[in-house]
Amino acid sequence: MNAVRRFREKHPDLYEFIMFNILANIATITNFVVLNIGKNLLFSALGNTSFSFWLFDYSVANGGLGGFLSFLLSYACAQTVNFIVQRKLVFGSTRKLGLNVVIYVFFVVVVYLICLYAPTLVMQPLTSWVGGFWATNLANALNILIQVVIMYPVLKFIVMKKEPRSEYAVIETDAEES
Repeated sequence: MNAVRRFREKHPDLYEFIMFNILANIATITNFVVLNIGKNLLFSALGNTSFSFWLFDYSVANGGLGGFLSFLLSYACAQTVNFIVQRKLVFGSTRKLGLNVVIYVFFVVVVYLICLYAPTLVMQPLTSWVGGFWATNLANALNILIQVVIMYPVLKFIVMKKEPRSEYAVIETDAEES
């Protein structure tokens, strides 16, 4: 434990990024579980119904309406879990939720649109290469990579930005450690 504490003190930003990715796995697991429950149970009957709206082309080859709804639901659940986990365990944010939740939701929606569009580009070629089950999960892995690349900087530098510590907070923290 001392080695981890020393590493954290010496490399706080790297430690935070590592923890962000490790704890993001809670949201990742949520994402995969909900995605597969959605595609194989909740929305399985809608997989043969093509869905096309704006940029989104969820033809039957791309998973149909069932695929769209499954990706939509899994992303919403994962981002809810991710916000809670990252806020408390990684960033230790004590900032007020108000505007920060609005900013988070805005970026979640932007990433959401990207992540709902990305499968329409990769599902058909992946399905012909590795089959429907693996194509769905590989497309989801791509979505998760997109989420990390966009959301980590948003959380770190905007939504959960560390507040400057006051002198009183330093004294209080030092007293707690004694």
